Amino acid sequence: MLKLLLRYGLAGLLNTAIGYAVIATLDIGLGVDSHAANLAGYIVGAGVSYFLQRSFVFESNAAHGRSVPKYLAAALAAFLINQLVLNLGLQMIGDAKLGRAIAQLIAVASYSVTLLILLRLWVFRPGSH
Repeated sequence: MLKLLLRYGLAGLLNTAIGYAVIATLDIGLGVDSHAANLAGYIVGAGVSYFLQRSFVFESNAAHGRSVPKYLAAALAAFLINQLVLNLGLQMIGDAKLGRAIAQLIAVASYSVTLLILLRLWVFRPGSH
C-alpha cells in the first residue's frame, strides 16, 4: 500500500501541477470564470492522469476498452465532488484572487482523494483484470 501511495503521490504531483497551471493561467491570469477554468484544468489532467494511473501507479494490464469507461465515470464523480467543494470554498472564502486560488487548491485536493479511492476500489482493483 505504501508503494501505491507513493506512486499515486508522484503521479498526482505531476498531474496536479499540470492541471493547476491550466486553472491558474485561465482563472487568475486571464480572468476566465472559475468553474470554466477548473473544467479546462480537469480535462487536461484527466488525459494525463489515466495513462499515469494505469501504467505507473496501478501497473494495470486491463484493456483500455474496459478501463477507460470506468476511469471516465470515476473521474466524473471526482469532478462533481470537486465542483461542490469549489462552490463551498468560493462561498466561504470569497471570490477575490487569493480566495479563488485557495478554493481551487482545496477543490483539487478533494478531487485527488476521491479519485484515488475510486481507482483503487473499482477501476484498477487488484485481481479484477
